Amino acid sequence: MRRAVCPGSYDPATNGHLDIIERAASQFDEVVVAVLINKTKSYLFEVSDRMAMLKEITEHLPNIRVDSWHGLLVDYCTVNGIATIVKGLRAVSDFDYELQMAQLNYQLSGVDTMFLPSKPHYSYLSSSVVKEVATYGGNVGHLLPATVHQRLIARLSERP
Repeated sequence: MRRAVCPGSYDPATNGHLDIIERAASQFDEVVVAVLINKTKSYLFEVSDRMAMLKEITEHLPNIRVDSWHGLLVDYCTVNGIATIVKGLRAVSDFDYELQMAQLNYQLSGVDTMFLPSKPHYSYLSSSVVKEVATYGGNVGHLLPATVHQRLIARLSERP
């Protein structure tokens, strides 16, 4: 069985994330969408919320499993028998960083990384940009799956 992991913080998941997940799902028998936990970062959504949203937006993909992990991604891969990490690339600057990570991950564990370029209309899209625009009242509905957009607006309305 060919298995891969699509790691990220997914705070929140965007249409760009979903595109990469869907494309990975067409290439592998099973894809684990792993919500990575970094205690040094501040998140808008709890891990459980991010996982719930990812399960909702990927329910049409039978070979997707959503999980979370705190620690090195390659350790997750080793523990779960996953040989490939799938990463989306938006720009050359993403590639510079991700290539170094891919080489380090391979050196540490033998886990390969597959890069999928984003579709051009998602090349500017990030969770951070979406949150910032939405915070100031901008329309981000076209950048997110509908259920994620609803939850984002609800969460932002709870903030002072």
